[in-house]
Amino acid sequence: MPTRGFLSRTIWTFITVVLMLLFFHSLIYHYFPDLLQPGYWGGDQQETAEPRVVQPRGNLAEDEKSTIELFENSRDSVVFITTRQRVMDAWTRNIFSVPSGTGSGFIWDDHGHIITNLHVIKGASEATVRLADGRDYRASLVGASPAHDIAVLKIGIGFQRPAPVPIGTSNDLKVGQKVFAIGNPFGLDWTLTTGIVSALDRSLPSGDGRTIDNLIQTDAAINPGNSGGPLLDSAGRLIGINTAIYSPSGVSAGIGFAVPVDNVNRVVPQIISRGKYIRPAMGITVDSKLNKRLTEHLKITGVVILNVGPGSAAEAAGLKGAALTPEGAIIANDVIVAIEGKPVDTVEKLLFGLDGYKVGDTITITVLRKGESVDVPVTLQPGE
Repeated sequence: MPTRGFLSRTIWTFITVVLMLLFFHSLIYHYFPDLLQPGYWGGDQQETAEPRVVQPRGNLAEDEKSTIELFENSRDSVVFITTRQRVMDAWTRNIFSVPSGTGSGFIWDDHGHIITNLHVIKGASEATVRLADGRDYRASLVGASPAHDIAVLKIGIGFQRPAPVPIGTSNDLKVGQKVFAIGNPFGLDWTLTTGIVSALDRSLPSGDGRTIDNLIQTDAAINPGNSGGPLLDSAGRLIGINTAIYSPSGVSAGIGFAVPVDNVNRVVPQIISRGKYIRPAMGITVDSKLNKRLTEHLKITGVVILNVGPGSAAEAAGLKGAALTPEGAIIANDVIVAIEGKPVDTVEKLLFGLDGYKVGDTITITVLRKGESVDVPVTLQPGE
């Protein structure tokens, strides 16, 4: 009869053998898996595999064809802009140039003018424009309009000039129509994104305290680096300049904004010919914050004319500025309530309304004077 010691040794031997088998199986499984394959020890041939047969795709859908054609036709008109900034070493006092940012732009005409956003080149000491064929050009600044966030650069192209972007219109845009954005988000050059017009006539504060009005809102992906690039309609025509996004994270959240092409087509020719954009004006003084307090106090809607400049278009039209009482209170005389029949209730809307006309145009403004509406024709003068 087996003794207790013999049974104990037998059990421990069995456990040891099982553990050793499990260890070797695990070792072979991880490092020599072929040893466990069926037929390995019997000399059977290893199973062979061939690439699968490619299934014919068929024709592209019509909307795919049109999108591809649009990109191929427009790509060469879009440029990649890199900027550099001069900085001074605090210890050696040496001045050197460092990269400061990237952005997008597009070719405006056959004279080498490049359109982009002002904020793309703001603060930069130099800018380099790269064409789609890889050529790099040092760009010079022609001029800018901070009110529209538009800047015009110029490069010297001797030959093989890329075609300018075809110009469209923005006053007839409809919410829901397709749009296409081409740019260089995060430095990823010549990227196409698509979407629709999400809304029109949006306003957005710029970095310098101004408000940019009449913006196009789109859900086409616009990210840092897309700024200054073209927003195109389905015919490949320029309808806006991609300028900003609304995003808590700093990347596309489906809410992007573009300066409408009608503004661009009005502003850019002036910048090219004069180096700056001269806004049409009436020669009056207005103030946004003070106007808000006055209209709330007077319980009216409009823009209070605070002062009429001597010899100005407003004086020639007979407009009257506000007056001060001996106690320092402001008495409103003329309050602008409409331009060419379009209501005006803020200083920003007044300036934007005037921006739709040219210096020398005669427009009709409606003012509230002693409780009555009066139409006054005014010939616009150059603004400051």
